[in-house]
Amino acid sequence: MSTKVIVVNGPNLGRLGIRQPDVYGRQDLEELRRLCTGWGAELGLEVEVRQTDDESEMVHWMHRAADEKTPIVMNPAAFTHYSYALADAAHMVGDAGLPLMEVHISNPSARDEFRKRSVISPVATGTITGLGFFGYKLALEAVAHIVNG
Repeated sequence: MSTKVIVVNGPNLGRLGIRQPDVYGRQDLEELRRLCTGWGAELGLEVEVRQTDDESEMVHWMHRAADEKTPIVMNPAAFTHYSYALADAAHMVGDAGLPLMEVHISNPSARDEFRKRSVISPVATGTITGLGFFGYKLALEAVAHIVNG
């Protein structure tokens, strides 16, 4: 039986491939979905990739993950910097004893000043930034390592 993992992507990540390709690359969300599903399968993980521009939907996904004991890989996108509601909900995932890996395609610390602060990092199990889509692979490997001991 494989472990289910939800890969959650926040606002504007549905526009991957066309939004600032110099920062986020030319690969789109469907390519990310394909890659994460494949990487997960190699690790014995059943991966579901989601994207929303809606903060409350992401909060509900965190609640459900905590209740259903589902590890999370999260790219909170712009919510990274100010969503205390999402941070509180993400904290519940950790409180449930589950890994929550924060991922960013770019390196927020090397960008605009407002991007340098994450309200998610303090409640995340770990954070991976600046490695493009490869960061998701590393996050999935971390989840597999944590859940499999």
